[in-house]
Amino acid sequence: RTRLTPHIEALRSELDRVLTLAFDAAHDAITVYASHDLALPLLRDLAAQQQRLHIELRFAGSVDALRALAEGRCLVAGFHVPPLQGAAPVFAEALKPLLKPGRHKLIAFSRRAQGLMVAKGNPHKLANLADAARPGLRFIQRQPGSGTRLLTDYLLQTHGMAPGELVGGLSPEDSHMAVAAAIASGLGDAGMGLAAAAQAFGLDFVPVLDEDYFLVCLKDALDHPAVLKLHQVLASSAWDESLASLPGYRGAPGGEVLSLVRALPWWAFRQAKATAQLADEASAAD
Repeated sequence: RTRLTPHIEALRSELDRVLTLAFDAAHDAITVYASHDLALPLLRDLAAQQQRLHIELRFAGSVDALRALAEGRCLVAGFHVPPLQGAAPVFAEALKPLLKPGRHKLIAFSRRAQGLMVAKGNPHKLANLADAARPGLRFIQRQPGSGTRLLTDYLLQTHGMAPGELVGGLSPEDSHMAVAAAIASGLGDAGMGLAAAAQAFGLDFVPVLDEDYFLVCLKDALDHPAVLKLHQVLASSAWDESLASLPGYRGAPGGEVLSLVRALPWWAFRQAKATAQLADEASAAD
């Protein structure tokens, strides 16, 4: 049941959109493809109450969500990355082809805690991701292309480890809640996920790092009526209160619109632009 929840939510959201627009044409509607997050359903409910804005929410991995935006299947997408300052090739390789400076704009959404979800009492005394690779431990992975899978691969690199050193046995799961459910059911010993998901299943949570969750749209879409309404909801005190109800979450600065370079300094766009400018000047001199 937990594994199917994101798909059931997507179906419910689609049916709600059809019925809402059929009986109330004044409602605006917006489709959002987004990496799995426990705060997004709260945003959907608040947007309907405050702005009569219907959010058709479809959960997908970060890479698939950005691909949906690139293909025009949604107006807004959601993905998450840690606020790293140095090189981050795992994230750059996966996300850079799908985001372009000047073309895409980020909307601050939340900062949330990611860490290890483990059984109550942390019986294996895990302190970090490297500990989860001990012989005999079963690690529940997320699906390839998800932001949490990218984060897991990045953390393994920082420990000098390869992804294959985490032994699981189960197929990768598509949501934080499904990973938590698998651990709570005794099918695994640990998995990366959210503090809120761990609490929902009575698990212990070992914090690893905080990460930023962003919404992203094309620059031209910032003036779209539905996006303007979305921004107003994110800037409201009610949104801050909703986030405060989730363990491990804290608010971003009022849905602030951010440039890729400002929000993702580890991407080194400035260096790339400077290199291109020097090349152009050299070509012109020739």
